[in-house]
Amino acid sequence: MDLTSLAIVGACGDLQDRRFRKLTGLNRDILSDGESINAVKSKIDIRYFGRESRPIFKMLQYASDPIIPGLSGREQACVGFLQELGITMKDGDSWRKWIDLCKDERRLIISSIAQLLLTKGFGHKITKRIIGEVYILENEEEGTEIHDSKEFATLLNSTARYGKCEVGLKVCLGDRDKWLAKARNLLLGHRQNLVVGLQFAKEEGIIKRNHLQFFHAGSGIRDTIVGIVANMLLNSEDVSSDLPLIGFADKGQGEVKVSARGTEELVEKGLNLSQAMKKAAAALDSIGGGHDIAAGATIPKGKEEEFLEILEREIKTQLSSSKTDVL
Repeated sequence: MDLTSLAIVGACGDLQDRRFRKLTGLNRDILSDGESINAVKSKIDIRYFGRESRPIFKMLQYASDPIIPGLSGREQACVGFLQELGITMKDGDSWRKWIDLCKDERRLIISSIAQLLLTKGFGHKITKRIIGEVYILENEEEGTEIHDSKEFATLLNSTARYGKCEVGLKVCLGDRDKWLAKARNLLLGHRQNLVVGLQFAKEEGIIKRNHLQFFHAGSGIRDTIVGIVANMLLNSEDVSSDLPLIGFADKGQGEVKVSARGTEELVEKGLNLSQAMKKAAAALDSIGGGHDIAAGATIPKGKEEEFLEILEREIKTQLSSSKTDVL
């Protein structure tokens, strides 16, 4: 029971709340256990990342799932949007965060984003993804990266992905001084690496094929974060979301890391990246797998084109089968 909060962080870090905008199945039982001892609290709120730790305009700037047309990726546009709504962005010298807003301010921002999405033709199903369940860790300090389950998961992500898993482990075990400070430093570096990685991938260019799109970062992006970069790109206005995105990055020792990302809409049409990556990797005597919406593989360097051909055929079959089922 005392570890329920960590289980919730793990589930959210693994995106198990993404499809239904809430945790389901056995995770629901764990959540119930956590709430019964006041370790975890669930509530309906905006689902965008950064509710606790980012200034409001920054939360909107990096908004994805769904992206906000005209705002996502554009800092000044987000500032202008909030000013137009009459939202005070500063309290003295401090930037206000989502958790600092009153209920009416939150409601106004959510309804304005929803209106913007509907006006741009996103539809009610996608627009509803703005809100859902969020999970608060009751025993942690409000306004910190470890008070919100998703932000805690990202903090942990920034430790192990850089070979510093002991830092994340110490934070999980309750160290809130030395090790949390180290984790925050790693998180800062992680964010900087993602910004650099995004820019690098955009400059290298996304190559479109009939049934997928891809980029090859070479050694320009760490193999441990190429999947995150691919996901951020796919949820940006710069990249088309009607095709799955595949990212390659050199892993060293003659190997290449492959990360694939899709969207909920593609999954509903039959996409299963786990199966596709597994099949394409197996054809090269390699290993792949993951989730239907996000998967990975490690393949021999120089086999990228062969891998893409097999992967594309599999994705084409998946999406074509879905159309046939509907007919």
